[in-house]
This record gives sequence, structure tokens and C-alpha cells, in this order.
Amino acid sequence: MALILDDIILAPFKAVHWIGKKLYEHAEEELTDESKVRQQLLELQMRFELDEITEDEYQEGEDALMARLKVIREYKEERGLD
Repeated sequence: MALILDDIILAPFKAVHWIGKKLYEHAEEELTDESKVRQQLLELQMRFELDEITEDEYQEGEDALMARLKVIREYKEERGLD
């Protein structure tokens, strides 16, 4: 009987914990998605080739995206992801 009451009382807390865990996992997945950064690099290169941006703007954008990729890879390596 006590176990049933414990389950009933703790159910909302367990649900909140589960939701929080899922949100964290989803956020981590979004932040460590290298394919999105690679896509942004391709878009940046295309804009440069179409003369929509200058070489300086291209270089600045590329540097920022490459730094982001480096951070993602270091994060994944530290956590043993991928």
C-alpha cells in the first residue's frame, strides 16, 4: 500500500524530471549538430561565389563557423558523444 501511495505522490515529480531530461537531450542534440554548421558553410560559400558578400565577410563568417565546429567537436569528445 505504501508503494502505491509513493508512486502516486511522486508521479508529478517523476514526470517533470523526465520532461526536463528529454528537453536537455534535445537541446544538446541541437547544439552539437555539425550538419547544420556545414550547411551554413555551404550557404556562405555560395553567397560569396554569387558576389552577394565580400571576401572579408566570407572570411569572417567562415572563421566563426569553423570555430563553432571546433567547439562542437571538443564538446562531443569530452562527453564521449558520436
